Amino acid sequence: MTFRHYTHWIFDMDGTLTEPVHDFDLIRAEIGIPQGVPILEAIARMTPDKAMAARRKLDQIETDLANRARPQPGIRLLLENLTGKGRKLAILTRNGERIGHLTLKAAGLDGFFDDEAVIGRETCAPKPDPAGVNHLLAMWNASRDTTLIVGDYLYDLKAGFDAGITTVHFDSTEAYSWPEYTHYRIARMDQLLTMA
Repeated sequence: MTFRHYTHWIFDMDGTLTEPVHDFDLIRAEIGIPQGVPILEAIARMTPDKAMAARRKLDQIETDLANRARPQPGIRLLLENLTGKGRKLAILTRNGERIGHLTLKAAGLDGFFDDEAVIGRETCAPKPDPAGVNHLLAMWNASRDTTLIVGDYLYDLKAGFDAGITTVHFDSTEAYSWPEYTHYRIARMDQLLTMA
């Protein structure tokens, strides 16, 4: 298995580029969203006043988590390898783009991604919508056949799958849920080093 023909790499952020720190059930509780309901979609259905307060609270939570971000083991070496080979890199996150940049800086990964290649919910409909993937493909003028997405959750995989690109499920537990949206599976980032 080789990924050498993939010239464009899209990464999820939390739990993929960085170690997982988000407790989504706790975040829901702090914002007043029922358990199991997607956060951004729940906020979108609120009245304008409630939505504004919820977004403000979410921004505070995300800022705190961003400042505590730590890189996923092996990710720096992978990113150095990819950039050394001239690969184009991007991030597609459900976070805001300001949060994305804060996270990268805290994790020491901010030198690998161009500003315009950090795509958050301000630019496109959030994952699992494929809009962010399609935006990056258009920005890069890239082929779907040479683009892949690496992520740890269903939304990452579904966004890539629905956009017609290759999906890589990073799952350190090796449970590998969502096989219907997954082309390749890895348990460690260093597995990609040998294939890239």
